[in-house]
Amino acid sequence: MRRPTQKDVAHKAGVSRSTVSYVLNDQAEQKIPISPETRQRVLAAIAELEYEPNVRAQSLRSGNTKTIGVFFPNLHNPHFVQVLNGVLREAQEANYSLHLSQSFMNPEQENRSFKELIQYQVDGFILNRSFKMLSAKTLKQIHQSDRPIVELTATASEFDHVLTGYSDGTRQLMSHLFQLGHRRIGFVYGVAHLAQGYDRLVPYHEAFEVAGLPIDETLVQQCGEAIEDGYQTARALLSRPDRPTALLVINDLLGMGAVRAAADLGLSIPGDVSIAGFDDIKFVSYTIPRLTTVTTQPEQNGRDAVKLLLKRLKEPQRPREVIAGKSTLIIRESTGPAPLVY
Repeated sequence: MRRPTQKDVAHKAGVSRSTVSYVLNDQAEQKIPISPETRQRVLAAIAELEYEPNVRAQSLRSGNTKTIGVFFPNLHNPHFVQVLNGVLREAQEANYSLHLSQSFMNPEQENRSFKELIQYQVDGFILNRSFKMLSAKTLKQIHQSDRPIVELTATASEFDHVLTGYSDGTRQLMSHLFQLGHRRIGFVYGVAHLAQGYDRLVPYHEAFEVAGLPIDETLVQQCGEAIEDGYQTARALLSRPDRPTALLVINDLLGMGAVRAAADLGLSIPGDVSIAGFDDIKFVSYTIPRLTTVTTQPEQNGRDAVKLLLKRLKEPQRPREVIAGKSTLIIRESTGPAPLVY
C-alpha cells in the first residue's frame, strides 16, 4: 500500500491541503485561525489514515531540520550520559532529534569530529568539548556554518554557554575535610589534559593557601581517565609510609577505583582514609561506603543548553547569554574525622 499524503488527509477531512499543513505545523502555537471543528476533522483524518509527515521533505521546504548536532568527549563516564539525558529530554519535548558525535578524549579526533558534524544538516550545535584547542581552520568552519552554538563548559566561551565548573563545590569539599581535621589531602588527577580539571585543581591549591597550611605537591598525582588509572594511582598514594588521610578524586568513576584500592590495602573508609569524588553519578549512592561527592546538576545543565539553543534559533541577534550552573557538596559515608595516627 502506498503511503498516505497530505492530499489524502485533505480529501478525507474535506479541507484544503494548506489547512492540513497549518494544523500539522502550527498545532502547538495555533497562530493560524482555524476553527476547533476543522482542526478536529483534520486530526481525525490523520489518525484514521495513519498519516505520518515526511520529515525530510518538510525540512527541505522549510530549511528547518528539527535536529540538533551534539558533541561530547565520550560516554564511558556516566556523568556525560546524565548530561546527554538532559539534552535529549529537553530536545524531545521541543520535537527535536539529536545527531551525536564523540571525540573519545583525543584532540585530533575532536577536530575531525567537529568537521564531520558541521557537514550534517542540523539547525544548531551543543558542544561539550574536552579540549579548547580547535584548529584555526575548524574554528573558521564553525563560524562559517552560520548556525547557532551553545557550549557546556567550565570556562568562558564566545558562544551562548552553560557554566558547569566545580570551583565552588571544591571549596566546600576542602572546607569539609579541613573541619574534619585532614591536612594531608591527596588528589587523584585523572585527566587526558592538565587543563581539563583546573576548576578542581586550582581551588584545591587555594584552599591550603587560605587556611595557611603547607601543601605537599607530591600528593597530587596525574593519571589517565580510566577507572583502572584511578585504582592504581590511589593505591600508590595510599601505599606511602606518609600516606594522605584523605583523597580527592577527579570524578566519581575514578573514585570507585580509589575505594577499591583502599579496600585491597586493608584500609577502612573513612576510619583510615576519607575519599571524595565529583559528579554524583548514580552508582556512588550504592557503593560501600556511599561516596561523598560534588554535583553540578548534569541533567539540568543539559536541559539548559537546549533551552539556550532554541532561544538563539528564534532570536539570532539576541545578546549572548550565560547560565551559571551550581556545584554543590553532597556529604555521605566516605568522609569522616582524620585518624589520629596511621
